[in-house]
Amino acid sequence: MHPILARVERLRVYLAAWLVVAVLLAAVVTRQGLGWLEALTLLLPMCLVYGFACLSAWYVCRATPLTSPGPPKPVTLGRASGGGSGVLRVLASSTLAAVIASGLWVALMRLWVSAVVLLPPFAESGIRYAAHEPLLFAAGVLLFLLALTVHYLLLAFELARDAEQRQLRMEVLAREAELRALRAQLDPHFLFNSLNSISALTAVDPMGARRMCMLLADFLRDTLSVSSRDRIPLVEELALADRFLGIEQVRFGDRLRIERHVDGAAAQCRVPPLLLQPLVENAVTHGIAGLLEGGVIRLDVSRRDNRLSIAIENPRDTESPQPARHGVGLDNVRQRLLAMFGGTARLDTRADDGRYRVELALPCSTDD
Repeated sequence: MHPILARVERLRVYLAAWLVVAVLLAAVVTRQGLGWLEALTLLLPMCLVYGFACLSAWYVCRATPLTSPGPPKPVTLGRASGGGSGVLRVLASSTLAAVIASGLWVALMRLWVSAVVLLPPFAESGIRYAAHEPLLFAAGVLLFLLALTVHYLLLAFELARDAEQRQLRMEVLAREAELRALRAQLDPHFLFNSLNSISALTAVDPMGARRMCMLLADFLRDTLSVSSRDRIPLVEELALADRFLGIEQVRFGDRLRIERHVDGAAAQCRVPPLLLQPLVENAVTHGIAGLLEGGVIRLDVSRRDNRLSIAIENPRDTESPQPARHGVGLDNVRQRLLAMFGGTARLDTRADDGRYRVELALPCSTDD
């Protein structure tokens, strides 16, 4: 649809501009022998009519765009470049359209004059009107060319907006594909580690292995219920983390202890599903599993205004220090945060004496 006709406000502004044009043309022709009443009677309705006629410039611009939508053609020997012929084509079509539109406008103006001179106040105005036809024809050509220029600008803005929307759609699709790939990578990684744990228990604690299988089934059932959602309330994510830790407590017993400090105001903040699971898995695998006496995994969650902070801290073996972790779990979480929140979220790690700490900071949104 024509961009000016698409909204009533734009059409009002457009017609108001043509009323200004009518007054300016009336001021010009009054200096050539017409009175103000004669000039305004002729030009006010005719300029409004010509304003609607000039809307056809939009379709002329679309038929002869300034730039070719396709790829440039190679230049062959003995032939001129296509750029010059394109410019000539645009100039020719624009000039022809302006001449035709202005000629039709002047012809319609003659019909209007033949009706106006039937009124007593304008009985002697026909000859004076006829004397201004060349001037009005030239003005009509210039006005149509001006309309073409404006419509070429509108077309350029429309093309730029369409290109921006296509780019945004491509970015959204790419981000969704990346999130799906990261989620698909997460599930097999967790399942592989869990099956290894169950395998280790079968020889030393068959009942524990059976209980762990049941807990794993419950955990996987819960993950299936949230896997189709982009974000879930933090309270549900914490429940998933508790189920995972329950699985690991079967294997480690009293060696694995949990401390939680959760701000109630953060419970409904929405986070990506299975965001915490790889972090608590790392805390168990790289912390508790390496210590004979085990230790405490501490989970701190707080909310300040619209920011959510999550910290997971675990003990580590200082006698065999480990470098900063850059495994699948941390990289997966970091990439998911980047894909979903951009630069507004971050993941930091810190290794102190005997402790390893992972800190998440991300926007807190309670909307789906």
